[in-house]
Amino acid sequence: MRYPQPFIDDLKRQADIVRVVQDYVQLKKKGSNWMACCPFHKEKTPSFSVSPAKEIFYCFGCHKGGSVFNFVMEVERISFPEAIKLVAEKSGVPLPKLIDDSRFEARRHEADEVIELNKWALEWWEQQLEASGEARIARDYLLRREITEETTKTFRLGYAPDSWDALSIYLRQKGASQEQIERSGLVVKKEEGGSYDRFRGRLIFPVMDVQGKPIAFGGRTLRNEDAKYINSPETPAYIKGRNLFGLNLTRDEIRKQGFAILVEGFLDLIVPYQFGVRNVVASLGTALTPDQVKLLGRFARKVVVNYDGDPAGVQAAKKAIEILLAEDLEVKILVLPDKADPDEFIRKSGVNEYQRQRGEAQSHLQFVIDQAVRDRKLSNPADKEAAIDEVLPYIRAVRSRIQKWEYFDIAMDSLRIGDPALRRELWHSIRLGRGEDARAGQKIVTRTQVKPTVAEQRLLELLLASEELRRVVLPKLEPEDYRDLPTARIFGALVEAEREGVTIDFDFLSKKTEGDPTTELLPGLLMTELEGQEKEQFEAWQLAAEKCLDSLRLIRINHRIRELGVEIATADRLGNEAEVVRLISEQSGLDRLRKSFEPQSQIAHARNG
Repeated sequence: MRYPQPFIDDLKRQADIVRVVQDYVQLKKKGSNWMACCPFHKEKTPSFSVSPAKEIFYCFGCHKGGSVFNFVMEVERISFPEAIKLVAEKSGVPLPKLIDDSRFEARRHEADEVIELNKWALEWWEQQLEASGEARIARDYLLRREITEETTKTFRLGYAPDSWDALSIYLRQKGASQEQIERSGLVVKKEEGGSYDRFRGRLIFPVMDVQGKPIAFGGRTLRNEDAKYINSPETPAYIKGRNLFGLNLTRDEIRKQGFAILVEGFLDLIVPYQFGVRNVVASLGTALTPDQVKLLGRFARKVVVNYDGDPAGVQAAKKAIEILLAEDLEVKILVLPDKADPDEFIRKSGVNEYQRQRGEAQSHLQFVIDQAVRDRKLSNPADKEAAIDEVLPYIRAVRSRIQKWEYFDIAMDSLRIGDPALRRELWHSIRLGRGEDARAGQKIVTRTQVKPTVAEQRLLELLLASEELRRVVLPKLEPEDYRDLPTARIFGALVEAEREGVTIDFDFLSKKTEGDPTTELLPGLLMTELEGQEKEQFEAWQLAAEKCLDSLRLIRINHRIRELGVEIATADRLGNEAEVVRLISEQSGLDRLRKSFEPQSQIAHARNG
């Protein structure tokens, strides 16, 4: 469906391009034209010109130009029909019917009715919050949350009396029919007929569209009720997942700053706004949707996601990342200390500290990698499989091939995947669908399965063959000596048995290593016997065991040095100079420690990856 062409032509003539453009940039008269710094690229000297006589704009820097419709489409990132509608609203020109679409006109009429009722309801709720005795509980709540009177009025907060029909009575007095009231979503219809007010005894947060019209509401309980928040249902004026709370107030600052801070709840936006952080939007406490991202993308192409730091908030942030990347937005993640939300953090630590934390927000990829490797050991094939499967979808979601390859390279380094052939396979899996991706991690397991080193196998043979040797050697064994070895479960069982005085046999070890691939090694290890009982022979066994232990420690040091090489390269790529210095210092210390071990190590200690 489309608008009639004669209407479009008339609107173009009627619209004052200077007035429309001034909503977005500060114009200054220069001769017959108006000049400003271009809103489409960064510049210090104005090169953006608007000609009211020719009804066009043009930037001599980036060469963008066109009619008032082209300007609005570009600056708002909207379609041509949406630009026509917005220019008409700004120019006070009524829209005609879309050609061949009577249903559109009917729905628009219903939406206008809902918005009108919402305006009446909001005005009444505002009056209740300001003056009614019952609303003292709401005013006290706002006082405890340090919400000022000015902020309360800016966000038009209200209070819904604890009554089943007070709002309904008021709306009928204003002239609304029962059918209109029910269609508005302000009441809940009863099965037996009639209705009751949806919001009762709650602090009201109005949800405005970009033009500042009330399209929906959220109500917070002020008592111990199961539902902390209740929200408006979908109506002709409101479709869930298509709007962002606060955008009507913060859109200009978002455009000015060049990025938006995305938070979850009402107060997570209101408190930062009150303290001067004005480039914030809230996703209305629900999972972020593609429509919300498209809306946000009209005003900024960079987003800092600042959800709560608890597990639910982290999961919500990870889901948001995929959706933001799919719309080609640049994403960073801010997780505040102690898992605080923006509201409580700013009230406790101040806005300056909040802005400092925001300036150190992680790249989305580093956040995803950190979450993927948390509580996992990359030396463990199964853990590495899980980590790579968790990270790959976020690389695939990136639309730019160049950025996708760069992120892939960073992820492979961070996850310690150095095999060129395997990296090629994983890159190929990213370019394919999810089915291939689901098998990608298994390739990691297949490629990274390792056999015990000569040193660890010989050390286990010696320990299992001699109880006396176990008493001497096991106390010298530290958890980090064997923690990342394939046979870690066997070593752990020996240490536990020695500590608790348990007899070591096949049944005990099988139980302790159940489900571990190295269980199949037990029969061969237990079959080893040591010949001779002389003191000199025991000393030789002890020396052999200690050399094996030195070799294992050297292996660990070498492995950590290789890890540090990857971490240094990653930190350098991210421009984190302080981290590079710290890592190089650790690497130098390990190099010195390695030199103290190498002369003592007589057993081959190279192991696969």
